[in-house]
Amino acid sequence: MDSLVEHRYSARVATLHALANPARFLKLARPLTPVLFWLGVALAAFGAWAGLTQTPPDYLQGETVRILYIHVPSAWLGLGGWSGLAIASLCYLIWRHPLANLAARAMAPAGALFAALCLMTGSIWGRPAWGTWWEWDGRLTSMLILFFVYIAYIALAKADAERGGDGRVPALFGVAGTVLLPIIRYSVVWWNTLHQGQSIGLTKSTIDSSMLWPLWFTLGGFTLLYAGIVLMRMRAALASQKVEARMKRMAAS
Repeated sequence: MDSLVEHRYSARVATLHALANPARFLKLARPLTPVLFWLGVALAAFGAWAGLTQTPPDYLQGETVRILYIHVPSAWLGLGGWSGLAIASLCYLIWRHPLANLAARAMAPAGALFAALCLMTGSIWGRPAWGTWWEWDGRLTSMLILFFVYIAYIALAKADAERGGDGRVPALFGVAGTVLLPIIRYSVVWWNTLHQGQSIGLTKSTIDSSMLWPLWFTLGGFTLLYAGIVLMRMRAALASQKVEARMKRMAAS
């Protein structure tokens, strides 16, 4: 049994090593990037259109509830983006795959973008619902901190690259930042908060199905769009590294 487990673990590690090869990665990423990006745009656009025109207004919040079709996917990707960044950082720390470090750095601006979009749409939604643009609510405040942590990671990664660092410091920061994720997730449970509790779970939802269905399109579309952006940034970073290496060889010759 132990030998079987070891064999499976070795096979998975070998697969990770194969995918970490830049040439193999680019072979997959080139055709996937436009597919993910444009399919994401199409799904998000359809979901937004359906949410704006094909669903009834909420009995309590009226038309303002329609912002959920943008707010919820943005919140999901703000949190999910940091989760992906942390996993990539951990892979880099364990296996020292340069591509994992590249992936983490590519995810940070995209994750920060969606975290900012989450805060903006939440503020717009909060104005008619709470009577104020901003409240130092547990969920809002912790999400704002996550946005600043994204910015700190981007700045740290840039400084590390400029001084010729090996990427360990940003990777450690990426892993350490995961402490915010459960705080954001359970903030509405732990503190008395204006923000509503969880509306969508794995098995049930408090949102009526007549209003819920477009959300799956925007959620899927934004996720595919996020993946397409990350692949684009990774490809651009690899191309930049290739050009830089060529310039160094030309300067040395």
